[in-house]
Amino acid sequence: MYDFVVVGVGPAGARFSRRAADAGYDVLALEQGRLGEPLACSGHVSGDVWQYAGEGAREELLQNEVYGARFHVDGPGSDFEDFYKTEVVSNVIDRVGLDRHLAELAREAGAEVREEHTVTNVDEGDESVTVTVRGPDGVADVEAKMVAGCDGPTSRVRRDLDLPEPDELLHGVLGFSDEVDHGDRVDVHLTMPEFFAWRIPRGDAGVEYGLAASPGPDVNELFDDLVGATGYDVDVAKRCSGLIPVGPADSVTSHRGFLVGDAAAQTKPFTGGGILYGMRSADHAAREIEPDRPGTLGAYEAAWRDELATEIRLGHWIRRAYSLPEPVQRVGLKAFSGEIGVHMDRPTSVFSREHLASWLGRS
Repeated sequence: MYDFVVVGVGPAGARFSRRAADAGYDVLALEQGRLGEPLACSGHVSGDVWQYAGEGAREELLQNEVYGARFHVDGPGSDFEDFYKTEVVSNVIDRVGLDRHLAELAREAGAEVREEHTVTNVDEGDESVTVTVRGPDGVADVEAKMVAGCDGPTSRVRRDLDLPEPDELLHGVLGFSDEVDHGDRVDVHLTMPEFFAWRIPRGDAGVEYGLAASPGPDVNELFDDLVGATGYDVDVAKRCSGLIPVGPADSVTSHRGFLVGDAAAQTKPFTGGGILYGMRSADHAAREIEPDRPGTLGAYEAAWRDELATEIRLGHWIRRAYSLPEPVQRVGLKAFSGEIGVHMDRPTSVFSREHLASWLGRS
């Protein structure tokens, strides 16, 4: 019997597997397909990501450095307000490479990581959890003291444990062109229903175009407009899409199971990004949960919410601004544009001494 079976080996699953294995637990981590595939997430992250990576990861995975963002109320080519720092704000990374790197760290820590293993059922009992897995060698049952659902927005673990769904699921679409662009700004367009579209320069790796909106038949049409003749007018060599969970449920734990990352909707409501929130929550899970003591799941619930609840709540308020009337958006962007002191993962940094000093310096 394993201490933990981890379902899903994205950043959250790999991080939890590594930390739990470091703590001496027997960990089996299962990935449905190949690690990092299919790609369904942007590679635009804060520099904090390197705290979770191993030696040499930055040199291997970094594609570009970003110093700010141009915010547009209209589409490509429209006027914008510039928000920037004099130091690096964020990094653009090889997103597939990050997953593989983090999974390798989990292996080095002692976790057993298996690719091409699909979980088809999770049966929770009083003393253990039985996970049914279909792999290259057929179907088998695996028993563990606890199961960690790190399997994304449509989590099988969440469904089988009868845990509540996230508040909302957005539809995100990504496309990649072959343009070489070492620019130091991302472009953000507040033109999507309830969310936004973006353009991210990735250096020699090309350019990422993307958007997120409420699910519906017109989402792909909106993306076609973004990259088509009336938008950026580029050839998109590769396209992918996925769901983005927003708003964690009141509980992400059961008797012998718990959710981490996108499965738990541990994401930023104002960008949809969840890489850092998921890994921070994974650290709390590995620190607090003891597989022989189901009562410790409550400590995990409390710990990750203590760290992230205020950030997520403020993130919801920021997102509301995306749906304000256009004249109000223009006035607000102009009033707050210029040099900033905020951290892209922490909305509470709006109230930081660094940001207030930057804002007052412009006044």
